[in-house]
Amino acid sequence: MHIRKGDNVKMLAGKDRGKTGKVLHVDTKTLRVTVEGCNMAKRHMRPKKQGEKGEIVLIPRSTNISNVAIVCGNCKKTARIQYRVDGKSKVRVCAKCDAAL
Repeated sequence: MHIRKGDNVKMLAGKDRGKTGKVLHVDTKTLRVTVEGCNMAKRHMRPKKQGEKGEIVLIPRSTNISNVAIVCGNCKKTARIQYRVDGKSKVRVCAKCDAAL
């Protein structure tokens, strides 16, 4: 998978199209990612103690990995990823500016 936890991504589709955020979770089996501040859903929480009020909490939901594009830290644009072998390690590189991600 070309997107990892902690990467900055831009939403390409959905109600949050154009927003950027950090990847919180990547599910490799279902090819879904959770992005901070995007695709938020309201969750109605019950009161935990007596006398306390219930509340509505916003939580981020996952979206398909095809709906996000990685943002290069160097050129600040969405870019495709290339892989280069640097010694014994494989490094992800921006296809536009050749900067390591």
